Amino acid sequence: MTLHVSDVVAALERLFPLETAEAWDHVGLSVGEPQAPVRSIGFAVDPCQASVGEAVERGADMLITHHPLYLRGTHSVATTTAKGAWTSRLIKEDVALYSAHTNADVAASTRALADLLGVAIERPLDEETGIGGVGTMAPLTLREFASRVSAVLPTVSAGVLVGGDPDQVVERVAICSGSGDSLLAAANGAGADVYLTADLRHHPATDHLWNGGCGLVCATHWATEWPLLGIMRDSLLSELAEHVDSYISEIPTDAWFARL
Repeated sequence: MTLHVSDVVAALERLFPLETAEAWDHVGLSVGEPQAPVRSIGFAVDPCQASVGEAVERGADMLITHHPLYLRGTHSVATTTAKGAWTSRLIKEDVALYSAHTNADVAASTRALADLLGVAIERPLDEETGIGGVGTMAPLTLREFASRVSAVLPTVSAGVLVGGDPDQVVERVAICSGSGDSLLAAANGAGADVYLTADLRHHPATDHLWNGGCGLVCATHWATEWPLLGIMRDSLLSELAEHVDSYISEIPTDAWFARL
């Protein structure tokens, strides 16, 4: 029996239902023929030149990414733009592209980080959307917790930032993979000792700390979301009736390539 793009899409949408994505999000199949055969699948955080090139080079029939290619509307996929060039290459090389974004966050992003860190999640951080999580772990100092975060996340040039008292004991942990400064107040409201997220901006972070907020650990967006890919792959392969080859991209696709 031949596995098709449509079979993979159906399995993904059982695992990560479209209705759980936020209203502004654009998830699902963005490139590809539903009846095209699938023998190999790649997984990556971002659809970009590096991940598309890798998919082509490794002979993938389908690339599944966390982030959508287009979060805002477009009227052109001409190769005069970066995203147009990537879209055109995917089409030419018969590589389908599918994204599971906030729907995957609700289902698995928090669990991926919590499992790595030994945090037992009790509830979502944002209970309205289901994004993020709050839970407990064996007590550590903030310094020790940050070291554990650095050890379990993939290494990137930008590293991991830590804010707060390094000797503070942390036991209750708030987590939001990806950009999470909109949930700083929620982390405090949940009684967290530390909040792990990415992309914290200067003013929200400093105002939070200066007003007695919980400790902060901030990694890069790619690093905090990369652990999700393992859960996505394992869940998908378990859901599919047919064998398919797969790989997880290890190419960092943050904007930052060096720390000087």
